[in-house]
Amino acid sequence: MGLTARLKPGETIADRIMKVDHAGEHGAVSIYAAQRWMARWRVPDMVDELDHFLAHERRHRSVFAAELKARGKPRCRSFHLCGLGGTVLGLVTSLLGRNAIAATTVAIERVVLRHLEQQLAEIESRDAAATAALRSIIADEQEHHDVSRARLAAPSIMAGVIDRGVSLSTEAVIWLGMRL
Repeated sequence: MGLTARLKPGETIADRIMKVDHAGEHGAVSIYAAQRWMARWRVPDMVDELDHFLAHERRHRSVFAAELKARGKPRCRSFHLCGLGGTVLGLVTSLLGRNAIAATTVAIERVVLRHLEQQLAEIESRDAAATAALRSIIADEQEHHDVSRARLAAPSIMAGVIDRGVSLSTEAVIWLGMRL
């Protein structure tokens, strides 16, 4: 296997993974913050759950930021794109209600968990610090997926469209981040 990345001089694949994952966590913080803001009116019973997820994502972003700082590496060029995209996605899906919020989380976390496993396979024997950073967030991401999966009502066309669109856009942002 092997992750495809366009590395800069002096940059390792683990450095790039830390950059892309940091940007992705920024996107996740933006999604949950926007969903939480709108959920206060649309689905107030979800606010505590969204607060819980948001706290995890903020911690994850901090883990990757600390790792970048220790490596002396700047954040990924896709950082602000992830934040803007996350805010828009969070607002739109929260307007659509609880199933849209849950479907969004399931789709994103499914893609993220798959990428985390690929990343671990790539760097596990080469970079202990990056491996530890990745391992420190996997359980939280799995929890977000599982809680949201259980929350989803019966399959619907809307959930299917959200799943497909969010999965593809998450893959695209990861692909782009690995090449910027």
